[in-house]
Amino acid sequence: MSYVRQFALRYLGSRKRSFVSLGTTFATLGVALGVAALCLAVSVSGGFQGQFRDKILGVNAHVLVLKYSIDFREYRDVMKRVEGIPGVVAAAPFVINPTMVSHGGHTATGVLLKGIDPERSVRVLDLPRTIVEGSLEGLRQPGAVPPRTTPRLELGSGTEAPTGTKRSGLLEAMEAAVSGRGNARAPERAEPLHAPRTTVDATPAGGFASTLPDDDVLPQELDADPCRGDGLLKLPSISIGRALARQLDARVGSCLLVTSPTIGLSIGGVAKPPVAKRFRVIALFEAGFDQYDSKLAYADLYEAQAFYEYGDSVTGIETRIDDIDRSKAVVKAVEDELHDGVYHVLDWMDLNRGLFTALVVQRIGVTVVLGLILIVAAFTVVATLVMIVLEKQKEIALLKAIGAPEGDIVRIFLWQGLAIGTLGTALGMALGAAGCALLVRLPIDLDAKVYFISQLPVRVRPGEWAAIGAFSLLLSSLAALIPARHAARAVPAEGLRPRG
Repeated sequence: MSYVRQFALRYLGSRKRSFVSLGTTFATLGVALGVAALCLAVSVSGGFQGQFRDKILGVNAHVLVLKYSIDFREYRDVMKRVEGIPGVVAAAPFVINPTMVSHGGHTATGVLLKGIDPERSVRVLDLPRTIVEGSLEGLRQPGAVPPRTTPRLELGSGTEAPTGTKRSGLLEAMEAAVSGRGNARAPERAEPLHAPRTTVDATPAGGFASTLPDDDVLPQELDADPCRGDGLLKLPSISIGRALARQLDARVGSCLLVTSPTIGLSIGGVAKPPVAKRFRVIALFEAGFDQYDSKLAYADLYEAQAFYEYGDSVTGIETRIDDIDRSKAVVKAVEDELHDGVYHVLDWMDLNRGLFTALVVQRIGVTVVLGLILIVAAFTVVATLVMIVLEKQKEIALLKAIGAPEGDIVRIFLWQGLAIGTLGTALGMALGAAGCALLVRLPIDLDAKVYFISQLPVRVRPGEWAAIGAFSLLLSSLAALIPARHAARAVPAEGLRPRG
């Protein structure tokens, strides 16, 4: 060990040659507390950012393709073109609109009903991973097909009824009469227009003195109530968040009434009543983000299209990419592939720009404020080393008198600052790691309605901690530079002069 390091370690002690002086102890603790506070702050703020990103990407896609039009019927061709772009893992269509959901005496407004393709969406979204009760199997009914482009019948237009609609003979006859088709088949068992009237005896077998039963009870196999047992009607399936289920007092198997108030006016300005439809809950999901768990529901794409009267059209296409940090590059590739002004491509950052911008600003602010603690600790290092210089004036003067260069004197005090910074940084990181482990083991509960998540998140990133350690060591070394230069400029005669 060179004499520079020996003197540096020796000067860290006090006059009584204790292991470390009181001033050195306080300087080391100041650095340690600053490092620990900064490590905890960046871990908690990083935890918030990471939790929000994971929750948002758990129920949202990485890249969306939308259209500046309400008619997006060519989505199948667009999906094929998008899936051929490097970096795109899968693509799936979706429709989404606000609805009102009711169950019993409970009602939730502003619920977004999202129609998804059960086969494709599981490769795009992390929805199956968030299911906590029930299963998504059965979300699409067997034999389901997309609705027709013109879903509703308009007499006189020659439009046929939607696929799956049962057409009676009377309906065919009405269409034939309106359209002028003279060879239309007459309805079955229709009476002639001028058939003679006949008299029918309507006297019941038991006469008119019979009594009716008190309760009109249908057998179970004839009970057409869709919310009682299986009934005669097979209800479409729906998956809702656990928070929404608590709000509606619903569970798996419950029958919900979904009303879409947005279908109140047609394009032509003709008023229409809101559309309501019953769905049966088959699964509950919990994304961990209160805004999604209480305001989002999933149904089959075909059912949502028919419910919203979209026909075979969608709101947009959502895609999953292999690296979310390259989302901007994928967005540019998709725009170049489509090269059409009618499409609009967004990534996950664009969809949540306000939230993530606020998180970044908050994180920078917290880091800067807590970084001031390290600057204060650096001033403590300066004060400690200045006191050491004043205490060791004679020894410094003697070293210079026997020929020690100024560079060695400077390195003595730089080594002291580096030793204080290293010890304080190591101790601070140990305290920070212990604090993070404690927060993980004993999490702090948060109000989900305010913070959107239920517990204080912690996410340790080694790169950020390494940057904090490097910053701490740099500050300690710079702080030692001031007293070191002061000691190097000392005049030996002044230091060795007796003081009377």
